[in-house]
Amino acid sequence: MSRFSFLLLAALLPVALSQLAGTNTAETHPALTWQKCTGTGGTSCTTQSASIVLDSNWRWLHQGTNGFTNCYTGNTWNATACPDGKTCAANCALDGADYSGTYGISTSGNALTLKFVTDSQQPNIGSRVYLMAAGSTTEYQTFNYENQEFCTDHLILNGGRFDVDVSQLPCGLNGALYFSQMDADGGVAKSNGANKAGPKYGTGYCDSQCPRDIKFINGVANVAGWTASPNDTNAGTGSMGTCCPEMDVWEANKISAAYTPHPCTVLGQSTCTGDACSAPNSTQGTCDQAGCDFNSYRMGDTTFYGPGLTVDTSSKFTVVTQFIGSPITEIKRFYVQNGAVIPNSNSQISGVTGNSITDDFCAAQKTAFGDTNTFAQKGGLSGMSQASAAGMVLVMSIWDDHAADMLWLDAPYPPNKSPSSPGVTRGTCSASSGAPTDVESNSPNAQVIYSNIKFGSINSTFSATGGGSPPGGGSTTTSSTPPQHWFLRWLSLVGTDLLCVSVHMQGHQPPVLLSVLVNDGLRERVSSRL
Repeated sequence: MSRFSFLLLAALLPVALSQLAGTNTAETHPALTWQKCTGTGGTSCTTQSASIVLDSNWRWLHQGTNGFTNCYTGNTWNATACPDGKTCAANCALDGADYSGTYGISTSGNALTLKFVTDSQQPNIGSRVYLMAAGSTTEYQTFNYENQEFCTDHLILNGGRFDVDVSQLPCGLNGALYFSQMDADGGVAKSNGANKAGPKYGTGYCDSQCPRDIKFINGVANVAGWTASPNDTNAGTGSMGTCCPEMDVWEANKISAAYTPHPCTVLGQSTCTGDACSAPNSTQGTCDQAGCDFNSYRMGDTTFYGPGLTVDTSSKFTVVTQFIGSPITEIKRFYVQNGAVIPNSNSQISGVTGNSITDDFCAAQKTAFGDTNTFAQKGGLSGMSQASAAGMVLVMSIWDDHAADMLWLDAPYPPNKSPSSPGVTRGTCSASSGAPTDVESNSPNAQVIYSNIKFGSINSTFSATGGGSPPGGGSTTTSSTPPQHWFLRWLSLVGTDLLCVSVHMQGHQPPVLLSVLVNDGLRERVSSRL
């Protein structure tokens, strides 16, 4: 996956990034609630009163805390204010945001809306926001998702909040929700006092792409070696990049969806320079840019996700992601739509089995697709588990792709390979789709809504017809009368062929505890019907 910041003008002045805190516009974080859950069935959840903050790369950068002279215009630095990185940080201030009017960002209770194009005095394209710690303006909320579950209702639509029209979200757009191992203090401590803005103004971003378009990294402006983008009038790249592990929980449009862990050999935020930054399918650098993705279409099931398909993207649905084990050994995905649990699709690719991400799945997938297994080389699931244990920040965004037109998500990619080759085609979008100029002009009303965000122990965040655990395999539970299945959970006992298990009929609590013999074909962490 490639990710770039797409910056447009704020008010009359070009957006940018700084390390001082400006005072021309008051910074007020939109409130957003989420829930911590325990138990099972989504009934034991505690509401957290938090807020979100706009990434600093979208903001207006000006000289002095209350000045009006730009430090960055279009995709060029002000040479007087910014002759070098440290001087620029001392001279320039990051100002507050008009979230709704300029950036198309709004919240209501537990729902966050991100509009794609917002017409103010100048148009704004896309946005990226972070979840703040409850009651704080100086610290991001961090999550350890080892042996935990993450659940959110997800809509991508064009039009009103309740007038859901996913069919209008085109090829080339990405509504993304993911974890980044950013510093909880936004890089303030690492800046040695140079970063005066901090999380209140959305500083400190990093991800597995080691992006070099971030204008300030650890309190230093990315002025050295800055080159303006040839196809984005508001962006460019400097000599520095900012790296950290990244867990893409959700990247999607109406055609395709993927979830992807991206480990790095260095935990936490780190800075790279020039060619030392990572590259796709390369051992170069510290991070796995490609990651190990599960995209149902790419894995051969072309009827699972999309308008009118098993997961029908023309209406609202819930996305559930389970991180099994501590350390993590498996990442499971399933959906809840119209009260029914929908297990993730199974791989249809020869030589690749399963419907979840494991180290074995990733190795088999890389072999089948002819890709370098940088996922294993950069740490695999063990590396992701270490990053999670240290705490990761929740990121939500909507964006288009000036580097690869989002073809890696929803179309044949890379363009130099045959679309019929295994793993090349990722969705039904054409190889000529996704150009930002087309997407921005043809679909300005697109937006993404995330709501009912929940985080907690396995099976604690949701309830649905079919019970609190997804059925095995790739079938869909659709009956309005709950099928009478027994769901089995177990733990291997060392030195014996017995299992200590928890068995329950759906809707029956407490579970029945018993021991059973291991049967051929049973595996740890895999549910089975008795």
